[in-house]
Amino acid sequence: MHRDVRAFRHTFTAMASPCAVVIGDLDARTAAAIALSCENEVRRIEQKFSRYQADSVVSAINRAARRGGDIDVDAETMHLCRFADSLHQASDGAFDLTSGVLRHAWRFDRAELPSPASIDDLRERVGWSKITLGERSLRFNRPGMEVDFGGIGKEYAADRAAAVARGAGARSGFVELGGDLAVFGPQPTGEPWRIGIRHPRRDGATIASIEISHGGLATSGDYERFIIVDGQRYCHILDPRTGYPARGWQSITVLAPICIAAGAMATIAMVKAAQAIDWLSHQKVGFLAVDEDGGITRGPASQSAA
Repeated sequence: MHRDVRAFRHTFTAMASPCAVVIGDLDARTAAAIALSCENEVRRIEQKFSRYQADSVVSAINRAARRGGDIDVDAETMHLCRFADSLHQASDGAFDLTSGVLRHAWRFDRAELPSPASIDDLRERVGWSKITLGERSLRFNRPGMEVDFGGIGKEYAADRAAAVARGAGARSGFVELGGDLAVFGPQPTGEPWRIGIRHPRRDGATIASIEISHGGLATSGDYERFIIVDGQRYCHILDPRTGYPARGWQSITVLAPICIAAGAMATIAMVKAAQAIDWLSHQKVGFLAVDEDGGITRGPASQSAA
């Protein structure tokens, strides 16, 4: 990625990812204060929705999920659950917040496949339809389940941080969390930001670039965590319907009105495999998809990518 004009850039690490807030239209002192507020919002969301924090909302939900039963949640958590519910329906089950339990079978620190029996056992605990949503509550109808907001948490945090920047008066810039962006205005010149898309097979290289002035940009790929067994790559993106990793695409980048939608659709498309392009085209969003042979397919709204 590169900046086309001078802009204030604040970097930090959160959600196990390199992060940045870029503000192009304000003096450095004002921009620095806004950027710090954006970082604080990202850290708030990380603390609240991390399964690694014992006192997080997600940990409390999962304690209830493991025993089966009900738990009350706040409005923000319910909002994310209802968004996840809509994604589950729109994707025919390819997006499922309960699929994180499959990580107990899939390990990506050693080149070894899990047994089919272990996957089948965990699949009994996967299924968004096994959760009943109340007005402000979740009911787990099967003990031993878990929820994991990892599929939308980072992108939601990017959107929220961008909202903080806009609320403080910034009109030019973006929030980047681990390569996913929420853009809240063009460069001060009025020109869009030109964002490089990571090459899925060459570290440090880009495979294309996309111009964006507003909205969300997110990429899902098979290169972040994976193992290779007998010449076959198995990535961390798991199909909740089968329990096995997605195949067919090296990466899919989506351009959408908000980052959380871009990230979710990129992941869904990875899981959709051969149906990915038709599904993305139906969503009427821009995209850039790299297939397993390195071929590139572009969606209509990203035709300016080069």
